[in-house]
Amino acid sequence: MNFKKITYSLLSLVLIGSIIVFAADHIDAPAVTDTKADITDFYAFQGSSTSNLVFVANVQGLLSPSATANAEFSENTMIQFNIDNTGDNVEDLVIQVIFADGKAYAYGPVAPSEKGLTSGVEFNANLGAEVEITPYGQSAIVGTNNGIKLFAGPRDDPFFMDFAQYGEIIAGNATSFNDPGSDTFAGTNVLSVVVEVPKTTLGNAETINTWVQSKNRVN
Repeated sequence: MNFKKITYSLLSLVLIGSIIVFAADHIDAPAVTDTKADITDFYAFQGSSTSNLVFVANVQGLLSPSATANAEFSENTMIQFNIDNTGDNVEDLVIQVIFADGKAYAYGPVAPSEKGLTSGVEFNANLGAEVEITPYGQSAIVGTNNGIKLFAGPRDDPFFMDFAQYGEIIAGNATSFNDPGSDTFAGTNVLSVVVEVPKTTLGNAETINTWVQSKNRVN
């Protein structure tokens, strides 16, 4: 697979402690809007097993049900989860997910050979997993290898936001959101990448910093 050099496209950053955390960024980055590399959400949380940590990146937000059936991951884009376990805000480990021939391939967690905006794919058949991309409307297909789990495919957009009420607040016509409010994202979908890994693969730090990037192939 000729997927060795990629360049930075988009970055979201969130600090993880011992609580569930997330970051969201819907359709406001001009360089990636209307592309297959637009990250909408990033989540990191403890798995159903307390020994595991789950990383989730969603791309291509606001997909209508009719558009979702034909939506696909770009084979020119890599999703990279970055993990800093020394507190210097530089990635010590990465989990990379690439796409080819209807499958997703995850590699890591592994120490990257390159850091920052440019990355080489850290191919390692023993440290990662592969899975068929789940078609729209079907039950999740999950790939498992050496304790690492991988899912890739369409899912309902989990982010809740009442943009109409937000506009009223910004305009000075309201002072707070309604309870429960109206979900602007109701009925829309995203393409989701989910990787679950044993905590033992992430080092011994009690607290980690983690962020996600989508990177585009340059050769």
